[in-house]
Amino acid sequence: MHKSVSFLCTFYLRKTARVPLKERRERAIQALKRVGLEHRMFNRPSELSGGQQQRVSIARALVNNPVLILADEPTGALDSQTTGEILALFEELHAQGNTIVIVTHEEEVARRAKRVVRIRDGCIESDTMVSMVRA
Repeated sequence: MHKSVSFLCTFYLRKTARVPLKERRERAIQALKRVGLEHRMFNRPSELSGGQQQRVSIARALVNNPVLILADEPTGALDSQTTGEILALFEELHAQGNTIVIVTHEEEVARRAKRVVRIRDGCIESDTMVSMVRA
């Protein structure tokens, strides 16, 4: 697919939600700003690093104004600074009333959660409420 990042962020809004073009563009710009990629809006995905592609995936979710975000290893391909920025964004979204479910193998990411459910071999090993600790 030879589409720009901004097009990919708004594809669902055009096809399913029938959101007008102006609003789609505004939402794409805001979502890309939130993940620090507004300057890459007209690039193709193949022109982005793995971490940038990961952030585009997060932006694609944000344009829909979701109440629930399911994030499977959202920081896996990111450097430590960008990981901190994305986790801060998730914390901001949570403070605004969104539910964020993160699947991770990274202990430092898990420490930023209010609740940690550990699963081993398909069984719940522990389910702990923790206080928000800033990394």
